[in-house]
Amino acid sequence: MPALSQQSPLPSARAHKVVEAYDFRRPTTLAREHSRVLELAFETFARQWGTQLGAKIRAGSTVVTEQVTMATYDEYAASLPSSTAMVLCTLAGQEARGVIQFPSEAALFWVTRMLGGASNAPIPDRKFTQIEHALVKRLVDDTLEDLRYSFGSLLDEVPTVDGIHFNSQFAQAAATNTLMIVAVFTIRVGERNWRATVALPAEVLVQQLGNSNPVSDPAAAPAQLRAQIGHVPVDVALALTPVPVTPETILNLVVGDVLPLPHPVARPFDLTLGGKPIARAIGVTHGSRRAGQIVTTEETHP
Repeated sequence: MPALSQQSPLPSARAHKVVEAYDFRRPTTLAREHSRVLELAFETFARQWGTQLGAKIRAGSTVVTEQVTMATYDEYAASLPSSTAMVLCTLAGQEARGVIQFPSEAALFWVTRMLGGASNAPIPDRKFTQIEHALVKRLVDDTLEDLRYSFGSLLDEVPTVDGIHFNSQFAQAAATNTLMIVAVFTIRVGERNWRATVALPAEVLVQQLGNSNPVSDPAAAPAQLRAQIGHVPVDVALALTPVPVTPETILNLVVGDVLPLPHPVARPFDLTLGGKPIARAIGVTHGSRRAGQIVTTEETHP
């Protein structure tokens, strides 16, 4: 097979693959089991959000979960556009607040649809009026109900709207180093697409995840490993006592040759695993098949 030169193009699947940088200074602390539970919860929320939004604006809409990650609040805020709608949400018993973020243009489009306006009219990127603020808050209140329903026991109470801000750099929902669970969504209404995010303090969810989906006790790992290995299939064989021969003997073998073996007729066969004898057995008939009946076992040492 010819070697690829340094100038050889990569296959298209690899050429278009997005590579995500890994920060070794702050490794991910979210367990795989917890990550999967959160992904399922956010996927359920996305379906509920899309259904509720479509009913309110009377237009076909879908919400798709794109990514669920853990990041500090500073990193999350830096990833947002400077001008956007950020709804800060109060969580019971928590100083840090959650965030539901979406473009102001999207919210104004939803309000226009709710009031019966034309959906193809140009929409400026601006702050909300009092009426628009009230309508958007009602939409978000219903969205938070869907969030509480989707997360089940992970959220004890429905979050409440604390305020709506329009600058991601000035809206301070939590301390800069607070870890947040961040979900990225794509909202589609007709031919319009918007990017939205939901950020929740990791402390709230991780504490509940430890109860709803506990991680296995590390002390039980050896027993679990032995139990798993005990069900792995292996190949065993009945073998005669081996005889050493020269390569010349092997090369000169022809049909009809007899190769003497130093295996007494009365001695059982060796039952081997990976070439090592583990027991001895005699040949028997089991129904229409040949089988080996164990007569002795070898001493094994760990």
